[in-house]
Formats: sequence, C-alpha cells, structure tokens
Amino acid sequence: MGQLLQLFWIFIKVNLLSTSGPASVGLLYHETVGKLVTDGQFVQAVGLSSVLPGSDALQLAMYIGYAVAGIPGGFVALTGSILPPTIIILGVTMVLHRLRREAWLGSFIEGLTPAISVLMLFVAWKIFQKGGSTGWEGWVIGIASLAAMSLKAPARIVVLIAGLVGIIFLT
Repeated sequence: MGQLLQLFWIFIKVNLLSTSGPASVGLLYHETVGKLVTDGQFVQAVGLSSVLPGSDALQLAMYIGYAVAGIPGGFVALTGSILPPTIIILGVTMVLHRLRREAWLGSFIEGLTPAISVLMLFVAWKIFQKGGSTGWEGWVIGIASLAAMSLKAPARIVVLIAGLVGIIFLT
C-alpha cells in the first residue's frame, strides 16, 4: 500500500509541476530513478513510450507504475497522471459555464479570435520558411491547400495530399 501511495503522490506532483510530455521526463527521472526504478528501467520506459502511439506521459506513467507494483501500480500511476489536468479542466469549464452569458466574456472571445488567427499565420509562416522549399513549388502547394480549405475540404485530407505532392514533386 505504501508503494501505491508513493506512486500516486509522485505522479500527482509531476503533473502539477510540469506541462507533461517531454517536459515531465526530467522531473519524473529525478523523482523515480533510484527510489522506485533503476536507470535502465527508466530508459526502457522512455524508449517504449516514445515509439508507441498515444500520450508519451501516460504510457511512461503506466510503465513505471507497472514496473513498481504490477497492474495496480500502473493503474495508480495512470490515475495520478490524469487527475490533475482533469480537475483543472473541469474547474475551468464550470467557471466558463457560469460566465457564458456575461457580455465581457463574449467580447473577450471576440478579441482573442483575430489575435489567435494572426498567431496561427505567424507560426505557419515560420514553418513554411524552415520547411526548406520556399520556391514556386512550395507556393503552389500552399495556395492549392488554402483554396481546398476555403472550399471546405477536410483538413486531414488536404494535409495528406499536400504531403504526398511534396514527396512526388519536391524530392
């Protein structure tokens, strides 16, 4: 029972103090290696969680929990990992639900919309510049993608086709 409580507390702490994912690996290393798992077990956990689909942080939690206390340990570590963000999201949702009819909140959201749009354009431009191909081919793919999106084509299909066109014409 002591190990399960220790696992739960470690994963609560790690998920409250980091943004999860790669940012939590260093903190998790500090909290678990030498106390609950060996260095080799931790390296295996990080490697395995990196190649499997899904959330690295949740897979790392389950692996470490399982290595420490079997299936109950995996469940406890997973619960400790998902509890903090779940409670935070529920709290934010409850606050926003109470404030949804407030006029200032609607104005706040309307003010955020252009700022987020510009931010997305800025990020897209940075990605486009670092993508390697800013020649006419890249511009054609970008304009065709924009046209497809404006015609309500599914974004996933547009991105997939743009990638395939890039493989065919830019390699």
